[in-house]
Amino acid sequence: MTSLFVTEPGLAPGLLAEAAEAGVAKFVVGALIHDRDGRVLLLRRRPEDFLGGLWELPGGGVEPGEELGQALEREVLEETGLTVDEVTGYVGAFDYTSGSGRPTRQFTFAVTVGRHGPVVLSEHGDWTWADRGRLPEVSDETRALLGG
Repeated sequence: MTSLFVTEPGLAPGLLAEAAEAGVAKFVVGALIHDRDGRVLLLRRRPEDFLGGLWELPGGGVEPGEELGQALEREVLEETGLTVDEVTGYVGAFDYTSGSGRPTRQFTFAVTVGRHGPVVLSEHGDWTWADRGRLPEVSDETRALLGG
């Protein structure tokens, strides 16, 4: 896989160090995946989950000792069944308090995937390809990242 982390090797360590200095205790990655029509892949949280019912980008927690790129590949595969081909850019980050009350920072990256379907869900209740100008119910932070 060609990766932004290869072309910019100091990016991930810098992001993590900056977050740690700000007192962030938990790290999460998010994947911005577009289809051929420019729509973005969103997953809907199950009603009983933390932030139940909200739509979000594929992603999840970074495991101890795991690099951001590894976590991104693993989470996209686990949550969607899709394989990341390339990490093409850093989109941005936002902070929130996790369901366990920990300060959390989500680092979001634009990625390409080898195929756009079928999307196979493991943790979410639904998925959609959404037009950035007509987003479903997403968090304010996700809306800001997507420019919607």
